[in-house]
Amino acid sequence: MVEEVNSATGGVKAFPIEDRWIRERERLINMKTPEQRAFRAQWIKDQYLAPHEPVQVPEIEKELTNPIRRFYRYPLDKIFDGLKPVLGDATPYVRYMTGKFFITLAATYCVAYYFKYNANDWTRVQGWRVFTSKKAVYPQDPEYPWVSTKTAQDFHTRGFENSPI
Repeated sequence: MVEEVNSATGGVKAFPIEDRWIRERERLINMKTPEQRAFRAQWIKDQYLAPHEPVQVPEIEKELTNPIRRFYRYPLDKIFDGLKPVLGDATPYVRYMTGKFFITLAATYCVAYYFKYNANDWTRVQGWRVFTSKKAVYPQDPEYPWVSTKTAQDFHTRGFENSPI
Protein backbone atom coordinates (compact mmCIF):
# COMPACT_ATOMS: atom_id res chain seq x y z
CA MET A 1 0.00 0.00 0.00
CA VAL A 2 1.41 3.36 -1.03
CA GLU A 3 1.02 6.03 1.60
CA GLU A 4 0.07 9.46 0.36
CA VAL A 5 2.16 11.95 2.30
CA ASN A 6 0.25 15.04 1.25
CA SER A 7 -3.24 13.72 1.92
CA ALA A 8 -5.30 15.02 4.84
CA THR A 9 -5.60 11.53 6.33
CA GLY A 10 -2.03 10.36 5.73
CA GLY A 11 -3.11 7.64 3.32
CA VAL A 12 -5.64 6.11 5.71
CA LYS A 13 -9.22 5.75 4.52
CA ALA A 14 -11.27 8.53 6.08
CA PHE A 15 -14.19 7.69 8.36
CA PRO A 16 -17.11 10.03 7.65
CA ILE A 17 -18.37 11.23 11.05
CA GLU A 18 -20.60 13.90 9.50
CA ASP A 19 -22.83 11.42 7.66
CA ARG A 20 -25.40 13.30 5.52
CA TRP A 21 -24.62 16.58 7.24
CA ILE A 22 -21.52 17.02 5.12
CA ARG A 23 -23.68 18.37 2.28
CA GLU A 24 -24.96 21.91 2.76
CA ARG A 25 -28.49 21.21 1.53
CA GLU A 26 -28.88 18.33 4.03
CA ARG A 27 -27.64 20.54 6.87
CA LEU A 28 -29.99 23.37 6.01
CA ILE A 29 -33.05 21.11 5.87
CA ASN A 30 -32.80 20.49 9.59
CA MET A 31 -31.54 23.96 10.63
CA LYS A 32 -34.90 25.60 11.10
CA THR A 33 -34.72 26.51 14.77
CA PRO A 34 -32.04 28.41 16.71
CA GLU A 35 -31.57 25.35 18.96
CA GLN A 36 -30.66 23.19 15.95
CA ARG A 37 -28.22 25.82 14.70
CA ALA A 38 -26.64 26.12 18.17
CA PHE A 39 -26.33 22.33 18.37
CA ARG A 40 -24.55 22.24 14.98
CA ALA A 41 -22.21 25.08 15.97
CA GLN A 42 -21.35 23.34 19.23
CA TRP A 43 -20.74 20.05 17.39
CA ILE A 44 -18.26 21.75 15.05
CA LYS A 45 -16.44 23.33 18.03
CA ASP A 46 -16.25 19.93 19.73
CA GLN A 47 -14.30 18.46 16.81
CA TYR A 48 -11.21 20.54 17.68
CA LEU A 49 -8.91 19.14 20.34
CA ALA A 50 -7.65 21.26 23.17
CA PRO A 51 -3.90 22.05 23.25
CA HIS A 52 -3.33 19.79 26.28
CA GLU A 53 -4.97 16.70 24.73
CA PRO A 54 -4.67 13.72 24.81
CA VAL A 55 -5.16 13.77 28.57
CA GLN A 56 -3.79 10.87 30.64
CA VAL A 57 -6.18 10.10 33.50
CA PRO A 58 -4.54 7.70 35.99
CA GLU A 59 -7.87 6.53 37.41
CA ILE A 60 -9.15 5.47 33.99
CA GLU A 61 -5.85 3.77 33.17
CA LYS A 62 -5.99 1.89 36.48
CA GLU A 63 -9.58 0.85 35.83
CA LEU A 64 -8.86 -0.42 32.31
CA THR A 65 -5.56 -2.18 33.09
CA ASN A 66 -5.39 -5.74 34.37
CA PRO A 67 -4.10 -5.96 38.01
CA ILE A 68 -1.50 -8.57 37.03
CA ARG A 69 -0.21 -6.30 34.28
CA ARG A 70 -0.05 -3.36 36.70
CA PHE A 71 1.92 -5.58 39.13
CA TYR A 72 4.64 -6.64 36.69
CA ARG A 73 4.88 -3.16 35.11
CA TYR A 74 5.21 -1.39 38.48
CA PRO A 75 9.05 -1.54 38.83
CA LEU A 76 9.82 -0.07 35.40
CA ASP A 77 6.99 2.45 35.72
CA LYS A 78 8.51 3.82 38.93
CA ILE A 79 12.01 3.94 37.42
CA PHE A 80 10.84 5.76 34.30
CA ASP A 81 8.66 8.18 36.26
CA GLY A 82 11.93 9.44 37.75
CA LEU A 83 13.64 9.48 34.33
CA LYS A 84 10.84 11.37 32.59
CA PRO A 85 12.50 14.81 33.09
CA VAL A 86 15.75 13.47 31.59
CA LEU A 87 14.30 11.48 28.66
CA GLY A 88 11.41 13.80 27.81
CA ASP A 89 9.19 12.64 24.95
CA ALA A 90 11.30 9.51 24.36
CA THR A 91 10.31 8.02 27.75
CA PRO A 92 7.56 5.66 26.46
CA TYR A 93 9.79 4.29 23.71
CA VAL A 94 12.79 3.73 25.99
CA ARG A 95 10.53 2.15 28.60
CA TYR A 96 9.02 -0.18 25.98
CA MET A 97 12.43 -1.27 24.66
CA THR A 98 13.81 -1.74 28.20
CA GLY A 99 10.93 -4.04 29.10
CA LYS A 100 11.40 -6.09 25.92
CA PHE A 101 15.16 -6.29 26.57
CA PHE A 102 14.64 -7.70 30.07
CA ILE A 103 12.07 -10.22 28.83
CA THR A 104 14.49 -11.38 26.10
CA LEU A 105 17.34 -11.59 28.61
CA ALA A 106 15.25 -13.66 31.04
CA ALA A 107 14.18 -16.02 28.26
CA THR A 108 17.80 -16.44 27.14
CA TYR A 109 18.92 -17.23 30.69
CA CYS A 110 16.09 -19.75 31.12
CA VAL A 111 16.99 -21.57 27.89
CA ALA A 112 20.72 -21.57 28.76
CA TYR A 113 19.97 -22.90 32.27
CA TYR A 114 17.75 -25.63 30.88
CA PHE A 115 20.33 -26.89 28.41
CA LYS A 116 23.15 -26.68 30.95
CA TYR A 117 21.47 -28.52 33.84
CA ASN A 118 18.85 -30.71 32.14
CA ALA A 119 20.85 -32.71 29.64
CA ASN A 120 19.09 -35.73 28.21
CA ASP A 121 21.50 -38.48 29.21
CA TRP A 122 21.04 -42.14 30.08
CA THR A 123 19.72 -41.31 33.59
CA ARG A 124 16.67 -39.40 32.30
CA VAL A 125 13.79 -40.24 30.03
CA GLN A 126 12.41 -36.75 29.48
CA GLY A 127 14.06 -33.61 28.18
CA TRP A 128 15.14 -32.30 24.83
CA ARG A 129 17.84 -34.13 22.96
CA VAL A 130 20.40 -31.96 21.26
CA PHE A 131 22.32 -33.47 18.39
CA THR A 132 25.38 -32.04 16.70
CA SER A 133 26.28 -32.65 13.10
CA LYS A 134 29.47 -34.19 11.89
CA LYS A 135 32.23 -31.81 10.98
CA ALA A 136 32.21 -30.93 7.28
CA VAL A 137 35.50 -31.93 5.64
CA TYR A 138 36.22 -30.94 2.05
CA PRO A 139 38.94 -32.23 -0.32
CA GLN A 140 41.08 -29.09 0.13
CA ASP A 141 41.14 -29.48 3.97
CA PRO A 142 44.27 -30.98 5.54
CA GLU A 143 42.10 -33.48 7.49
CA TYR A 144 40.54 -34.87 4.31
CA PRO A 145 39.67 -38.09 4.28
CA TRP A 146 38.26 -37.78 7.77
CA VAL A 147 37.11 -41.09 9.17
CA SER A 148 35.06 -41.43 12.36
CA THR A 149 36.75 -43.16 15.29
CA LYS A 150 33.42 -44.37 16.74
CA THR A 151 32.66 -48.05 16.90
CA ALA A 152 29.21 -49.64 16.78
CA GLN A 153 28.82 -49.71 20.58
CA ASP A 154 29.56 -45.96 20.82
CA PHE A 155 26.29 -44.99 19.12
CA HIS A 156 23.23 -44.03 21.21
CA THR A 157 24.90 -44.58 24.58
CA ARG A 158 23.71 -41.14 25.81
CA GLY A 159 26.75 -40.79 28.08
CA PHE A 160 26.53 -44.26 29.70
CA GLU A 161 30.17 -45.05 28.92
CA ASN A 162 31.25 -42.21 31.28
CA SER A 163 29.01 -43.29 34.19
CA PRO A 164 30.58 -44.35 37.51
CA ILE A 165 28.59 -47.61 37.56
